[in-house]
Amino acid sequence: MAEEHGVAVFQPERLRKDEDALAALRAQEADLFVVMAYGQILPHEAIEMPRLACVNLHASLLPRHRGAAPIQSAILAGDESSGVTLMHIEQKLDAGPMIHKEAIELAPDETGGSLHDRLAELSPLVLGNGLPPLLADPGRGETQDDAQATHCGKLGREDGLIDWAQSAAEIERCIRAFDPWPGTASVLQNGSAGEPQQVKIFPPAEVIADSSSSTPGTIESTEGGSILVTCGEGQLRLTGPWQVPGKKRIPLADLLRGFPIEEGARFQLT
Repeated sequence: MAEEHGVAVFQPERLRKDEDALAALRAQEADLFVVMAYGQILPHEAIEMPRLACVNLHASLLPRHRGAAPIQSAILAGDESSGVTLMHIEQKLDAGPMIHKEAIELAPDETGGSLHDRLAELSPLVLGNGLPPLLADPGRGETQDDAQATHCGKLGREDGLIDWAQSAAEIERCIRAFDPWPGTASVLQNGSAGEPQQVKIFPPAEVIADSSSSTPGTIESTEGGSILVTCGEGQLRLTGPWQVPGKKRIPLADLLRGFPIEEGARFQLT
């Protein structure tokens, strides 16, 4: 939309030491730079270019969840709310003074994908509500309390490997938070039925408070088109789709008809 209206949009892979990109930014003689989801700390030269301010829209309620994965981290932590913060950019990760922020409540079935889309809708509103007071007072901003800050690193596929020694509640949040990226998976040893294989597990899942004496990762039952797994604390009933190697993602009930799981099958602990 910005490009359609003649507003310059830059997405250089690396801004540092990219003299052509810095020159292009400088040539704009801009009043304001707005950054979102860029994933890099801007060089001091770029931060100082705009006449008024260089600001960032961050997908969390700062100072909570500074870093690369704030959306997934809010779900993983069991937060009741998330939101978007408009902040001044400094050469320290997501630590600049806060100009304006707005919150939304997380739904019980919130996934990383659904929260991403909701925050994408919220972000223009936060920018629209935060810019007028900033334009009136370019120095406006509330200093963040570093003591309240939490940090989240960049996610990789290995982060989605389920640790069945965790509680059922933690694993359930993991399955939702990492949908669609990086996804959740676990290596299944299906009794004597061949070699262990990694399966992808999708939401939803249901936390069961009942305890079990079985080793975490043990499949207790496959009744009713669902799978009940023992966790480090409580049990988890998996009801969402699965994907086995070489096959498409399909409903779990359909998979179980053609991929029977033996009694005592077990997911490997990570």
